[in-house]
Amino acid sequence: MHDPASPSTQGKTLRTTQSLLQAGLISHDDQKALEAVAQRYATAIPPAFQKLITSANDPIGLQVVPSSHELEIQPHEDSDPIGDDALSPVPGIVHRYEDRALLKPLLICPLYCRFCFRREHVGPDGGLLSDEALETAFRWIEEHPQIKEIILTGGDPLMLSPRRMRHIMERLSSIAHIEIIRIHTRVPIATPERITTELLNALETDRALWLVVHTNHARELTQDVRAAVKAILCRGIPILSQSVLLRGVNDTTAALENLFRSLISMRIKPYYLHHLDSAPGTAHFHVPVEEGRALLESLRGRVSGLIWPTYVVDIPGGKGKVPLGPDYLLPLQNEPKEAQSEPQRRVRSPDGKQYPFT
Repeated sequence: MHDPASPSTQGKTLRTTQSLLQAGLISHDDQKALEAVAQRYATAIPPAFQKLITSANDPIGLQVVPSSHELEIQPHEDSDPIGDDALSPVPGIVHRYEDRALLKPLLICPLYCRFCFRREHVGPDGGLLSDEALETAFRWIEEHPQIKEIILTGGDPLMLSPRRMRHIMERLSSIAHIEIIRIHTRVPIATPERITTELLNALETDRALWLVVHTNHARELTQDVRAAVKAILCRGIPILSQSVLLRGVNDTTAALENLFRSLISMRIKPYYLHHLDSAPGTAHFHVPVEEGRALLESLRGRVSGLIWPTYVVDIPGGKGKVPLGPDYLLPLQNEPKEAQSEPQRRVRSPDGKQYPFT
């Protein structure tokens, strides 16, 4: 397991424009404009990410170094792009689907992604749900027996203390109708030193526990990350990944293939590739859906189905997550009368050829 005293974990998280300037990630000319960004959105770049950045515009820097583009708000952008607030019956709970619910015990992250769909809510002042609010959330779950799965998100649940995490896991595990607990996290990627024996012990449960890590580029998957992931897997906790399709970060066939192959080599199943949510000031990361579909199609046949993720969009307003394709079943079309009186169904192979299909 990762040793918290190792040199790779030393150093401080960059949180201010002055610290970014001292680290050489922004210029004096940038600083004034970025002070305005800092008034609205939090910054945090932990040491594990700092050492990977060669410039503010490389695939790692783009994700975490603030940009003046974040103040360019587009008409279609929304402070709550997937409708969390409207679907929150009590603080800390989001109920979008019949059989599952989100539990957000805190709104703090190890780093703050510049494209985050919750960027208007998360930050170092986001704090924890109080004991009273957390108990209210547990009671709400208990009163809704149709809920079979709880997704711990935030913020990042693995930023909780082991004591707090143990309490949440024990409390959820005591609710008879909860069958699955899922934890969505960036911690093993951004601050792998937090994956300690004490934290892993706190995750003990008799329910089906899954971890879903957020990672967007193969360079994030360092030896320290691999050690943290191995420690999690050795506890029998399966790991999935979710990534966001981002302009300049992973919007090429080579970048996505390298990311997904690296993940599967670590025994992490690529799960979702997200189309960018329309959070304020994120348009510079946008990749058109047609381009996203073409990128996924370019991987079909190059990588196995085990490596291929589902390309999805969260419909704005909290209407749910749906796959975007690409599609291989072609629309029905009528053949010439002398050849075929019934519509002919066809499928397209990975190399683009069409074949009849009944």
